[in-house]
Amino acid sequence: MSLVLGFLILILVLIFLVIFFSFVPLGLWISALAAGVRIKVTDLIGMRLRRVPPGIIINSLIKAHKAGLLEVTLDKLEAHYLAGGNVDRVVNALIAAQRAGIPLTFEKAAAIDLAGRDVLEAVQMSVNPKVIETPIVAAVAKDGIELKAKARVTVRANIERLVGGAGEATIIARVGEGIVTTIGSAESYKEVLENPDSISKTVLAKGLDAGTAFEIVSIDIADVDVGNNVGARLKMDQAEADMRIAQAQAESRRALAIAREQEMKALTQEMRAKLIEAEKEVPLAVAEALRAGKIGVLDYYTLKNIMADTAMREAISKLGQTKEEGKD
Repeated sequence: MSLVLGFLILILVLIFLVIFFSFVPLGLWISALAAGVRIKVTDLIGMRLRRVPPGIIINSLIKAHKAGLLEVTLDKLEAHYLAGGNVDRVVNALIAAQRAGIPLTFEKAAAIDLAGRDVLEAVQMSVNPKVIETPIVAAVAKDGIELKAKARVTVRANIERLVGGAGEATIIARVGEGIVTTIGSAESYKEVLENPDSISKTVLAKGLDAGTAFEIVSIDIADVDVGNNVGARLKMDQAEADMRIAQAQAESRRALAIAREQEMKALTQEMRAKLIEAEKEVPLAVAEALRAGKIGVLDYYTLKNIMADTAMREAISKLGQTKEEGKD
């Protein structure tokens, strides 16, 4: 009976040990002790209960202590992990910053990491500046010639402005704006072609890195090409527009003249109708005068002769006009 009881106790002890070693990463604890990092077993159990992977935290802590980063503690690493940060990247960034002599605290690195920026890349960029190439920027000088320029911007990460600072897109936009302003203020495109460095000097003097996460080291003009003669094309377009306006105005005046001509023709016809109506009253008036005895028969025939003579003169005048037009 005692043998069976002892066997059951042994089995229970083995089961407990298996569960204990599977729950508590004893290997990590031994590695930490070997590296000189004192960690309690209860800390490992607490990380398991808080669903924090002990391997990531312990290995990062060992790496930090070996690098001499005594400010990095277990609680800080665990808190940063629970906040959604990348613990290993933050520790690597701190080590790189220490080796490069860049002042960077754990709190600052954690804030940069939680802001969504790659803190390790930022430290590396502080040591080794990055070159940003702008797209082709087209601008027009005062003489109307278009120039197309491309620039290479060398930037260094500014650790202090990584949180809340603008990114690469802002740098590219500001440099493009500076190129357009510089070319647009040049009297001739030849000035820009002769001194392309004037663009980089003018743009660099504007302090374009203000409010960004970078510090501009240099701006180099990679290429400048001559584009279209925009000034001549605009003048041609303006001349064509003026011609169309003049044609429209002439067409409007012609339409008014035609309308006026039609009005005059209508007025002439109206006058002719009134004349015919008035002439219709003449025979009636003559007959009335004869009946009233105001004129005699002789007077009537004299009037008829005068009218016949007038008609003959008009016919002869029209005939002369016709012959002159035929000669012409």
